[in-house]
Amino acid sequence: MDIILLERVGGLGQIGDVVTVKDGYARNFLLPQKKALRANEANKKVFEANREKLEAENAEKRTAAEKQGSTVEGTEIVLIRAASNAGQLYGSVNVRDVAAALADKGHDIDKKQVIMGAPIKTIGMFDVTVRLHPEVEVTVKANVARSDDEAELQSQGVDILAQAAEEEAADRAAAGFQEELDPDRELGELPTAEGEEAAAEEEAPAEDTAEGEENA
Repeated sequence: MDIILLERVGGLGQIGDVVTVKDGYARNFLLPQKKALRANEANKKVFEANREKLEAENAEKRTAAEKQGSTVEGTEIVLIRAASNAGQLYGSVNVRDVAAALADKGHDIDKKQVIMGAPIKTIGMFDVTVRLHPEVEVTVKANVARSDDEAELQSQGVDILAQAAEEEAADRAAAGFQEELDPDRELGELPTAEGEEAAAEEEAPAEDTAEGEENA
């Protein structure tokens, strides 16, 4: 389907461009979201008649988004979640969670503006994109942790998962060393000096008997 873009759309073009897209993409997203018009003769005339107004409105929205972006850019949000010792979340963090956390910090962000390739499923620090306008994107930090103390450490640059792995490795090494030093471990019976003397005495009579038989 041929459409006229009413705003910049990533991968397609700028406002006023006539492009060809799949019918489903146009019907399910671009047209309902008022991001485009069908590129028929009537709509082309309507667009040209309103081009200046549309471009002025777009510029105004972009300026407002840039102003908002200056306050949102770099914001760190903390999301406390239950997780396993390996750092896997019992659930996930999605666009709704990010938008809600930003709202708690006073930023008016719609979940549709939050861009995440996939939900977050582990603890850690993550960069999340917020698209405030087709031409304005900012990045916020999602600090996903199991406690406020963990979140504070991650905020300072500590890799909690790496630290946990190092501590576990150290514990295993210490446990192995302690096992080597354990005097109660099973080693089997070892020969002693007394045992060696007793064995020698047992062998002596046998030699005397042999000598007696030869003299006889």
